[in-house]
Amino acid sequence: MAVNKNAIPTHNMSRQEWLQARKTGIGGSDSSVILGFNPWKSSFQLYIEKTSEHVEEVDNEAIHWGNILEEVVAEEFTRRTGKKVRRRHLMFRHPEHNFMIADIDRDVVGEKALLECKTTNAFNADAWKGDEIPAAYICQLQHYMAVLGYEKAYIAVLIGGQKFVWKEVERDDEFIELLIQAEKDFWENHVLEGIPPEIDGSPSATELLNKMYPQDNGEIIMLESDKAEMLIEAIESIKAEVKEKEKLQKEYENKLKLMIGEAAVGVTPRFEVNLKTYNRNSIDTKRLKAELPDIAEKYTKTSTYRQLKINQIEQEAM
Repeated sequence: MAVNKNAIPTHNMSRQEWLQARKTGIGGSDSSVILGFNPWKSSFQLYIEKTSEHVEEVDNEAIHWGNILEEVVAEEFTRRTGKKVRRRHLMFRHPEHNFMIADIDRDVVGEKALLECKTTNAFNADAWKGDEIPAAYICQLQHYMAVLGYEKAYIAVLIGGQKFVWKEVERDDEFIELLIQAEKDFWENHVLEGIPPEIDGSPSATELLNKMYPQDNGEIIMLESDKAEMLIEAIESIKAEVKEKEKLQKEYENKLKLMIGEAAVGVTPRFEVNLKTYNRNSIDTKRLKAELPDIAEKYTKTSTYRQLKINQIEQEAM
């Protein structure tokens, strides 16, 4: 198989060098973020990753064991299908769209196809039932096929360390066209222009902001009045709606509790309602601090966080 002339050799790259190379384009795992199918990362966070000077390594148990077990998954795929696979040790670029890159797990020998190896826990087993494949991985595979010009892709996953599943995915040119346009927009209108996309309310965006601005500097600044006040009014409106819905929820819960009375469980043809008695032990911290202050201080952990509070400023009468 011919080597793409724009491909970057990765065999002798350090981990940091490889991460730097990924910042030069949009990779397969980035595609689902841009299309909004990635539950772990927002497009705002992806923009920061692509434009920041520093590369932050994400290191957790899931990623570690995913890397360790990649070879095991690839070997099992070969054993079950009879298809031979091989590493390429290259980071490919799309021949026309230079911002699209691909570092695939394996090539399938004798086919214009690739293999992506995954691991997941048993709680995600339903996402792989029948013909199902998580949407984020569909984006990744179609991205890779677009970059390499392949006709198909295989994905193999080890679920919970004891169930192996593999599936075949055909190239979808219509989806790829939409994917390319979305990635092009993100790369040219955000990354290259230095304009971040709208931040959203995803957990990843919240976590990123906490990392970017962990502490305040004590200053008071003037906000852009119209925009800030529009956001504040929207927040206050939502808080009022939430408070009203919570009150209504409590009312409905109390009516159910009244119906159940002293019983532990109430049932209907469609539901089971539990109202069992539980015991919970907790430390009386107020008493501990009063009677054993040294011990209380020794085992007190201080955490730093920033809390958003909105207060109405009283306007002086004219």
